Amino acid sequence: MAVGREDVEIIKPRTDKREYRRIVLRNSLQVLLISDPDTDKCAASMNVGVGSFSDPVGLEGLAHFLEHMLFYASEKYPLEDSYSKYITEHGGSTNAFTASEQTNYYFDVNTDCFEEALDRFAQFFIKPLMSADATMREIKAVDSENQKNLLSDSWRMNQLQKHLSLESHPFHKFSTGNWDTLDVRPKAKGVDTRQELLKFYEDKYSANLMHLVVYSKESLDKIQSLVEDKFQEILNSDKSRFRFPGQPCTSEHLQILVRAVPIKQGHKLRIVWPITPSILRYKEGPCRYLGHLIGHEGEGSLFYVLKTLGWATGLSAGEGEWSLEFSFFKVVIELTDAGHDHMQDIVGLLFKYIPLLQQSGVCKWIFDELSAVCETGFHYQDKTRPIGYVVNIASNMQTYPPKDWLVGSSLPSDFNPDTIQMILNELSPENVRIFWESKKFEGLTDKFEPWYSTAYSIEKVSPSMIQEWMSLAPNEKLHLPAPNVFIPTDLSIKNAEEKVKFPILLRKSSYSKLWYKPDTVFSTPKAYVKIDFNCPHASNSPEAEVLADIFARLLMDYLNEYAYYAQVAGLHYGIGHTDSGFEVTLLGYNDKLRILLETVIDKIANFEVKPDRFSVIKEMVIKDYQNFKFQQPYQQAMYYCSLILEDHTWPWMEQLEVLPRLSVEDLAKFAPLLLSRAFLECYIAGNIEREEAESMIQHVEDAFFNGPNPICQPLFPSQHLTNRVVKLERGMNYVYLKEGLNPSDENSALVHYIQVHRDDFILNVKLQLFALIAKQPAFHQLRSVEQLGYITVLMQRNDSGIRGVQFIIQSTVKGPGHIDLRVEAFLKMFESKLYEMTNDEFKSNVNALIDMKLEKHKNLREESRFYWREIIDGTLKFDRREAEVAALRQITQQELIEFFNENVKVGATRKKTLSVRVYGNQHMAEYNPEKNEPVQQNTTQIDDIFSFRRSQPLYGSFKGGFGHMKL
Repeated sequence: MAVGREDVEIIKPRTDKREYRRIVLRNSLQVLLISDPDTDKCAASMNVGVGSFSDPVGLEGLAHFLEHMLFYASEKYPLEDSYSKYITEHGGSTNAFTASEQTNYYFDVNTDCFEEALDRFAQFFIKPLMSADATMREIKAVDSENQKNLLSDSWRMNQLQKHLSLESHPFHKFSTGNWDTLDVRPKAKGVDTRQELLKFYEDKYSANLMHLVVYSKESLDKIQSLVEDKFQEILNSDKSRFRFPGQPCTSEHLQILVRAVPIKQGHKLRIVWPITPSILRYKEGPCRYLGHLIGHEGEGSLFYVLKTLGWATGLSAGEGEWSLEFSFFKVVIELTDAGHDHMQDIVGLLFKYIPLLQQSGVCKWIFDELSAVCETGFHYQDKTRPIGYVVNIASNMQTYPPKDWLVGSSLPSDFNPDTIQMILNELSPENVRIFWESKKFEGLTDKFEPWYSTAYSIEKVSPSMIQEWMSLAPNEKLHLPAPNVFIPTDLSIKNAEEKVKFPILLRKSSYSKLWYKPDTVFSTPKAYVKIDFNCPHASNSPEAEVLADIFARLLMDYLNEYAYYAQVAGLHYGIGHTDSGFEVTLLGYNDKLRILLETVIDKIANFEVKPDRFSVIKEMVIKDYQNFKFQQPYQQAMYYCSLILEDHTWPWMEQLEVLPRLSVEDLAKFAPLLLSRAFLECYIAGNIEREEAESMIQHVEDAFFNGPNPICQPLFPSQHLTNRVVKLERGMNYVYLKEGLNPSDENSALVHYIQVHRDDFILNVKLQLFALIAKQPAFHQLRSVEQLGYITVLMQRNDSGIRGVQFIIQSTVKGPGHIDLRVEAFLKMFESKLYEMTNDEFKSNVNALIDMKLEKHKNLREESRFYWREIIDGTLKFDRREAEVAALRQITQQELIEFFNENVKVGATRKKTLSVRVYGNQHMAEYNPEKNEPVQQNTTQIDDIFSFRRSQPLYGSFKGGFGHMKL
């Protein structure tokens, strides 16, 4: 029974129909109950007030390791991995994360099996089993997780900042853990890691340090009795909250300039100051105010000036890692090569902008504007998936009073210039830490960070040096932003005359098609606009592909200082390069959307190449292509898989080869050619009336196709582009072997892809049912038992309507050839599981999949993406979910077994497999022998992707008749 039910008023959005209740169980566990009768998923999140800061000395990563171990088994449910199995089989997902002062466990699941799922979840915190055998195996998973991070710049730089702090402060620690910290070193000292794990759990995990959020469709009273029943057995040892007083940085860690060598190409400047945590004054929002101004991108801002000088391509500012005791304010600037050469000028300009804020004083109108944007954002926030919602709230519960559990720091409302001024004063040269990353420092550093081996050097930078940099910095006109004209004033909901369930084809011409879906579900003052420019000249060579990419990026670059205001006000836009041209997306409040759309269209129609911006964007694109080789090996394997399957795609190596030679003149010639022939596929949804939607697209057509000298002509029937996919031969196994692109990466990877069919409701649901039933057993066998690698996934694949399933595994333990054999061994083992499945188990899986399919879209973006995928693939099956549910209701267990035997079973005569193997440096010795071993029967080794692609038949495209219609 609950100790108390406290009817505190929890501030919630005006549009939120859910009910909330705070209760405290007799073991002092604080709980927030959320009742949402409309939900299709239930969810829960437990936030434990213990994190990696509590790791014992010499057992780095123990808190994170414990987070892994709680998933294995419990006294009540002793079967290993049965919790994850139950969640997966009932349409859910589960995960956890360890932060410095908290560990969060969470799951979601179909509504009809929430009670048992919650009971299994509660056992994590009541009586978990951590068997000796599982403990040893799971250290390998933690080690594999760390291996995947070793060559990631964000992990490396984060740890370097920790390394350069007070050794006695927990901020200094390495938090992930690895084989060395959890096995080798403890053993050498005679320490038993499992005993320490059990002790850590008993000493630190106490109900009074936990916060639980439970989200269900039941009434609050029903959820309350469920929670009381399941969670009151959690032990309360009445622990005080773990506090870590003191500052991580002393004077020796301030006034420093650190040069560090990253893995990837590109230069970055991180300017960091320790500050008073703004959480202590969260209603006053000091860091939000300062981050808004220092990180602004409009005219007169620091970024605008750096961009105009050709020195920066990105800038962000705001509070970084924080606790109740300490915090950091960070400014991160992405530099161009020229910017790298002007580091001192850039730091000087930043330190000139800060006094400008001092002199201008704290502006009430800016605070009020920001406050209004935040308030509108809070009250009109989109409904999101329950799983993300509960995690966010459970984390908030550890820090904020109950009335602000939903709000957190998102509503600055109390204007206090003194607080803002106090933080501003802390952003001083006396207090600064500058981290400067560049490949150009290779060979010029003299130190290594111990956990990731990041090369760095360190020197003192005095306030007088920064004063000198300020005096030498260029005299640019820095000023505060203008009032934001994009803040929405009309938030009224328009009446959709037609209660349409699916998008309708509103208008079509030889120039465009407009699909329209008025909002009949979400009742928010928002809209979604997508315009896909299908341009045949965009992708007929590697050069064209790269120029189309630069064209789209330049447009974003030109619009930035204007459209940045729209983004601040909650109206987002994007112009992105696609396989067949480029697309424009707008999403947000509909009030000022038309103004932004017309500006974007005008910029495209009147495109010109500015030489200074061209060279900056070209440099960025070159670095992006060069950095391809630093992708995770599993990402490389997935890339090769796509390159093999998708006809008419150009390899990144060829694009990188042509890039350096491309000039301003090349783009100036290409842009009019790109736009000379186009067909526009358009989708408009949300709080927009039919006439408005038609008039928007009429405006776009007028800009491109009408007038005395039209920029665009309609496409010829022969010019409509389609994405076609290679049709693998039945009964064949195709193998592609490739060395990893980064010789320092120890990870190898395998993508084992099984191609099955062209979009068809009955076959789709059989494939989906197989994937649902096999997903958890694959994870259990290949990761938990065999410990092949942290990344072990079985998932479906859909290439333009061509369906299949793929295993994705990344490993330092075994080479990809061996992993391929283990996947086949798993499929043989799974076969017997499928035959032995009871009728009840089969029905339960079918019902779980039906529930997943009937899950409603949460918001306009989610709905629009679903329908846009149908439009862009050409499948146009807007009623897909209903049709697939109808097919599922008819399916029998025997039909599923027959489907498996024909398409998936090892050795099946119709089976089509493609194995892509990427070899890391641990397994390079296996590469040549495996490449040269005699090919088995029914196996083809792909040596040249393009010869292979040319020799294979293609599936028909769903867009076969697209575009050319009788008018």
